[in-house]
Amino acid sequence: MTKADGTYMAKVTIYTTPICPYCVFAKRLLHQKGVDYDEINVAFDPELRNQMVKRAGGMMTVPQIFVGEMHVGGYDELHALDKDGKLDPLLAKA
Repeated sequence: MTKADGTYMAKVTIYTTPICPYCVFAKRLLHQKGVDYDEINVAFDPELRNQMVKRAGGMMTVPQIFVGEMHVGGYDELHALDKDGKLDPLLAKA
């Protein structure tokens, strides 16, 4: 994925539901970083939720966030990566 300034960013996928405040926080953080992401709403689609659970190693809560094929976890893990200065390099990986 390429940003407007021409720099490469890894593909980000976030599994969400409409009523999840942590989903909103995660999307806000990604937006603040200028990251485009694919959002998959699992609220009313059992097959998509099953796909999320399988991909996330059994985690059933939302959000579930992936950078490329790497499972980051939920908002708390995303925020911790950012706080520790590890999110930007992860997003910049080709």
